[in-house]
Amino acid sequence: MGDRLVGLKRWVEQTFAELNIDLASDWQCVPVSGDASFRRYFRLLNHGMTWILMDAPPEKENSHPFVAIAKAWEPLDIHAPIVHACDLEQGYMLLSDLGDRLYLNELNEGNVDQLYQQAFTALTRLQQCQAIEGHELPAYDQPLLQREMDLFRDWLVGDLLQLELKPGVMKLFEEVSDILIQSALDQPTVCVHRDFHSRNLLIDDARTPGVIDFQDAVIGPVTYDLVSLLRDCYIEWPDLKVYGWVDQFGEMLVADGLLETYDRNQFYQWFDLMGAQRHLKAAGIFARLNLRDGKSGYLADIPRTLNYIIRVAGRYESLLTFAAWLQDVVVPAMYQSEHFDDQLLDRWFSQ
Repeated sequence: MGDRLVGLKRWVEQTFAELNIDLASDWQCVPVSGDASFRRYFRLLNHGMTWILMDAPPEKENSHPFVAIAKAWEPLDIHAPIVHACDLEQGYMLLSDLGDRLYLNELNEGNVDQLYQQAFTALTRLQQCQAIEGHELPAYDQPLLQREMDLFRDWLVGDLLQLELKPGVMKLFEEVSDILIQSALDQPTVCVHRDFHSRNLLIDDARTPGVIDFQDAVIGPVTYDLVSLLRDCYIEWPDLKVYGWVDQFGEMLVADGLLETYDRNQFYQWFDLMGAQRHLKAAGIFARLNLRDGKSGYLADIPRTLNYIIRVAGRYESLLTFAAWLQDVVVPAMYQSEHFDDQLLDRWFSQ
């Protein structure tokens, strides 16, 4: 048993004593999952009741935003975990248990409309929370947007695929970055979860969706979380359904006062270009998780994510050269790489 787990169990015993909750001698601490960060989660089982324990090493993870945001969202009817107790110096938290029924594992054609409608409702509530006591939400500004897109160039193209970044390619990246960043900055701003997708939304009998993993929230573009949900890196839906949902959400934004009017063509462009920015970031992060953190499972999500970028870029004249470069250079390099399965690549790029 590692030192952190020993410390976590000791903290649990102290915390339950302070909360005057009887802790059985045979209480259990069962691993639930980790995520793409250094955080780990455990389910605490005691007398038929359950809680979630978060272990977030303070030298690796700043948990202050999570606590502040969770408290701010509690009265807004956003079904996020309640923080029952925390020790931020040690990086331990005791949270309410929202279960483990991820949207990803249960979405299907029969229930997707209902589940996304519930997600839309939660999202419009979330977007209105632009001031949080004890934590100033950072701006999703030009430097942050640029750093995110650089992950694609540096980690996927350079480090994973070992492609030479010639001056012409670097210039192309700069031009594409300028286009995508300007589109993001032109949008109305709201509170942005930043990872509002099927692995961070839970089906809960008490209230769906449960919303988790929100500690990186910022103030940013109105379409960002919508793209995370509808152009999910882990599950894909037909364009006809996607843009129907976009229309539905756009009208909700107007009804809730987050958008003055719904200009479909403008909103579609914001949505598409925001998706290109997000997917460049995500593909780079997936490569980094493999190379730096040894989490190779995320490599299987890169082809779907890259396919999103190619399809969207192919619809806009200003991005056609970038789409061609991805298709003619990056995709063949993926076929030549030992990191990708040809059958998986064929699924996304042989059409």
